[in-house]
Amino acid sequence: MTVITIEQAGKYDGQEVTLKGWLYNLRESGKLLFPIFRDGTGIIQGVCSLKENPEAFESLKGLTQESSVIVTGNIRAEKRAPGGYEIGVTKIQVLQKVPESTPFPIQLKEHGVDFLLDNRHLWIRTPRQAAILRIRAEAIRAAREFMDSQGYTITDAPMFTPAACEGTSTLFEVNYIDDQKAYLTQSGQLYGEALAMALGKIYTFGPTFRAEKSKTRRHLTEFWMLEPEAAYVELDEAMAVGEGLVSAIVQGVLKNKPRELETLKRDTKKLEGVKPPFPCISYEEAVAVLNKNGNPAKFGDDFGGDEETIISSSFDRPVLVHRYPTSLKAFYMQPDPQRPELALAFDMLAPEGYGEIIGGSQRIHDYDLLVKRLHEHNLPEEAFQWYLDLRRFGSVPHSGFGLGLERTVAWICGTEHIREVIPFPRMIYRVYP
Repeated sequence: MTVITIEQAGKYDGQEVTLKGWLYNLRESGKLLFPIFRDGTGIIQGVCSLKENPEAFESLKGLTQESSVIVTGNIRAEKRAPGGYEIGVTKIQVLQKVPESTPFPIQLKEHGVDFLLDNRHLWIRTPRQAAILRIRAEAIRAAREFMDSQGYTITDAPMFTPAACEGTSTLFEVNYIDDQKAYLTQSGQLYGEALAMALGKIYTFGPTFRAEKSKTRRHLTEFWMLEPEAAYVELDEAMAVGEGLVSAIVQGVLKNKPRELETLKRDTKKLEGVKPPFPCISYEEAVAVLNKNGNPAKFGDDFGGDEETIISSSFDRPVLVHRYPTSLKAFYMQPDPQRPELALAFDMLAPEGYGEIIGGSQRIHDYDLLVKRLHEHNLPEEAFQWYLDLRRFGSVPHSGFGLGLERTVAWICGTEHIREVIPFPRMIYRVYP
């Protein structure tokens, strides 16, 4: 008995194999049954004849959606079938039949979003959602492979932190042991800087949390970020690493997950050109682009979703916007020596209206300037003594950025809402299931 997965079916054309999975759908046509099976790697159509395999036919007939099965049969090429192959069912073992009295909730019809989110633990079984999650896995694999190839060491930052890294308004406060206050991390960056001073070039990759009460299609309260930090790296080099990283992710998905992109009906032509160099404009040039397109933005204004969409729509691949006004950016960002009112910071905006997928900067390496910026942002100096130590003991120019995994995957998949690209989304009013 040769046990295979559905994605391997093409390698076994003409051979008898066994699949282990679930019944996704069943169509009956007289003395022929056309089941569709899924196993987590894909879906495949089956054919079962009453005349040739009466026992298997009876086991399949009337079988309910999502019943778990072990199927044996012959793989054969069939251009009309999903994936180009089908299985001629000769034997089927039903492990668990879903009762007809309580059918699988996610039927093959339209459902409301709230219903689907309430049943997210079951919704993820559908072909579209499974394809998205496989693309997410490929994005993670490609990202790690790229960072490792650039000499970056993966490491970890804590999820409990004693203070904010980007202002206190969007923190989740936690009652820690013995009435201590702690916060769920907004970013691993500050700890990444400490690790970069020990290991040279590092990246962290883990969950981060933002308590802002946003309901947009781009926001989650819990999301994953890949955050490189590197000693002796300045702004231009950090931007180049960001370009290489995003390109590696996109090209990895195109190469290794074409079937999933096809399931999503994604226009891959819009992704094929995502290769360095990316277009690169200054903040002031971005303001000019907005003005040219009828947006009244002026110097000192921050860019929201509408502005990001206008800017990115002028380009066929992600665009880098650099040197924002210092007043708009976090306390730790290095001012431009030529123009101190500008920060050596950059954002990468994805095309097609998906907004910022990377935000980064060169970090302040001067002790006195960092203390000054802490005070200007009304942040408690005592909570940042360990961070100031990095400027007391062997400070060097250094840079880093954060890539939001979900926004990146949402853009690659072409999904309407970011909630579909994380297994169990956490949003402003949703922590179930």
